[in-house]
Amino acid sequence: MNKPISTAPRTSAPRKAPMALTEDLIAHTMRAVEDAGPTPGMVHMTDADYARIREEVLADAPAGPLKLFAYGSLLWKPAGEVRGGERAVASGWHRSFCFTVQRFRGTIEQPGLMMALDRGGQCQGMVFEIAEPVAANLEALLRREMTILPAVNVPRWLQVRTERGPYRALGFVVDPANPRYAGKLDNQAIAATLATAVGHWGSGAQYLFETIRHLEACGIRDRNLWRLQELVAVEIGLTSQLSRP
Repeated sequence: MNKPISTAPRTSAPRKAPMALTEDLIAHTMRAVEDAGPTPGMVHMTDADYARIREEVLADAPAGPLKLFAYGSLLWKPAGEVRGGERAVASGWHRSFCFTVQRFRGTIEQPGLMMALDRGGQCQGMVFEIAEPVAANLEALLRREMTILPAVNVPRWLQVRTERGPYRALGFVVDPANPRYAGKLDNQAIAATLATAVGHWGSGAQYLFETIRHLEACGIRDRNLWRLQELVAVEIGLTSQLSRP
């Protein structure tokens, strides 16, 4: 079963200033949204699809315990059960709000944006061990991260570095050929979407807030996300003022 991650080291210096994006501002973005179910016109994955991808991942897995590289919501809401936790860097990839969603944290009428690893740069995150039973916990992870074919957020074995040495760890990277890939958006455009899009899982602003909060708890400061939260806070403030009578 899922359990909260509390094993991350807290070695970073304290923030010099609090986040501009506060829980009060997040509350302005939240509203009750009923899950509309599978998006019309999309091909949704079946049990057979998940089993096939699970076996493909396992067939290419390195020897020893299976490692998972977490860089976003898997830090605080892992699917299945994971153990341990140590800081790691994936070179050649960076976390990015780079694909659109019409469900979960957006709707058909107002699509949202979600994060994946996109090519270029490097990404600091955490490496966890996928617990036994590995196949069942891996499939739970796949079911959480992938819903539509062709998948936009695909599993890939990444080379990551930790203080104890290198690992091959499973991460989820964006497929730039997928129609839902949003490309390299500027932060102002991302902020405008995160400040307004909401689905039955919550708002994009909440997703950003929780990602930053849990990264900081792990001793990780993502400067791009830090700049982004300031822009989202301004966008929410402007939207709130416009909605007042």
